[in-house]
Amino acid sequence: MSKKAIIIGSGIAGLAAAIRLIHKGFEVSVFEANSYPGGKLSEIIINGYRFDAGPSLFTLPEQMEELFLLSGKDPKKYFDYIKLPVACHYFWEDGKHIKTWADINKFADEVETKLGEPAENIRKALRKSSYIYDHLAPLFMHRSLHKFGTWTNKEALKSYLKMGKLGIFSTMHKTNSRNFDHPKLVQLFNRYATYNGSNPYETPATLNIIPHLEFNIGAFFPKKGMHDITLSLYRLAQELGAKFNFNSKVEEILVEQGKAVGVMVNGQKILGDLIVNNMDMVNAYKTILRKQKQPTKLLDQPKSSSALIFYWGIKKVFPELDLHNILFSDNYKEEFDHIFHHRSIYHDPTVYINITSVYKPDDAPKGCMNWFTMINVPNNQGQNWDKLILEARRFIIQKVNRILKTDIESLIEVEEILEPRTIESKTSSANGALYGNSSNNKYAAFLRHANFSSQIKNLYFCGGSVHPGGGIPLCLLSAKIMSEMIAE
Repeated sequence: MSKKAIIIGSGIAGLAAAIRLIHKGFEVSVFEANSYPGGKLSEIIINGYRFDAGPSLFTLPEQMEELFLLSGKDPKKYFDYIKLPVACHYFWEDGKHIKTWADINKFADEVETKLGEPAENIRKALRKSSYIYDHLAPLFMHRSLHKFGTWTNKEALKSYLKMGKLGIFSTMHKTNSRNFDHPKLVQLFNRYATYNGSNPYETPATLNIIPHLEFNIGAFFPKKGMHDITLSLYRLAQELGAKFNFNSKVEEILVEQGKAVGVMVNGQKILGDLIVNNMDMVNAYKTILRKQKQPTKLLDQPKSSSALIFYWGIKKVFPELDLHNILFSDNYKEEFDHIFHHRSIYHDPTVYINITSVYKPDDAPKGCMNWFTMINVPNNQGQNWDKLILEARRFIIQKVNRILKTDIESLIEVEEILEPRTIESKTSSANGALYGNSSNNKYAAFLRHANFSSQIKNLYFCGGSVHPGGGIPLCLLSAKIMSEMIAE
């Protein structure tokens, strides 16, 4: 008789966990509070416009493909994607703009031509990023940091000798200031701190690992949109036999004699041999694990930034815009001070615009574009969000108008808003933080919850709020690390 695994939450880590546990011989049931799978990785459809609601950048596609290959399936029959020729298009107020080409030499030449930055500085910085990845990925991304064997294996021993070169003892900003002559290049590479909701002026330079993923490996786009990541994994999990229960909010993880034995859903006890929590770790301890000993030190860690997103249907095509676009603030330091120290929104925010209709034209009516328009904002600490949202909308429109020389408000024909309060209510993310705890100190990687409970047997964790962190590849890896622990 097969053992029963219960998964709480159907974010992409929960979906990946379901697939992997079925391959370990478990009978899997997934309980999801929402009426749909995917968590943050969902979609919004309004009056002919389709928007990917959550994560918009796709890297390390092999983490997705592995799940299909593990199941004996052809990934392309479920999920297909293209490599982007341009990772992002960057704009500044002074009229400068550059494209980060997938061809690194082309990118380096563009930077030298437009900014006067020596092309070799780009190539050198990306070689350093690759070096960090090669030495840290096996340790921090693919293994549990909470198991003794991680620290005594061959890869770890090699990394110990390289710690001074891996950026642990410097900040991202200080390192980038040494790597580049032009402040615009420093700002561009500082931006990668936002990929896990951190502050480049405080986070360790180990996060310079991220450009390697985007440049040396590549940025990609699913042909059917980001939401297809969710749909394809959901379809695969169903085909393998996973049972999904939507509108089924777990009220409690049942623990008896130090062992997780099931969950309470709608007043009904549902027993299982294994419980996997894909819900935000902080909110899980506050709610479904409230009766258990609390890991106070972890729960009290500073949280990552959040996001304010305007989903705008724009009745015009802007040919100068690409899939990913950044309109930079003139004072990046001040913007991050507002987010992390003043818990407010800067009057000149950096604006990210994601437009999937560039590659998937049916995401918007003909002659129109679907703008996923986002700024980084503080997580929810009880601010007056209604006031802040109105102000931010005005700041964003003013910035778009200045840089694109347009009147964008007159072109907005549909609008939907996602902000820290609704991020928390829809995805159970504590304080609406997108990535759980922030990475604004060199010990942050060690202050993420493990993929297992050290206090409760048969209780495991996956998702962006636990090791190894937030973002699509890391969420998928959290499910892999968790499943390998169960095999052990």
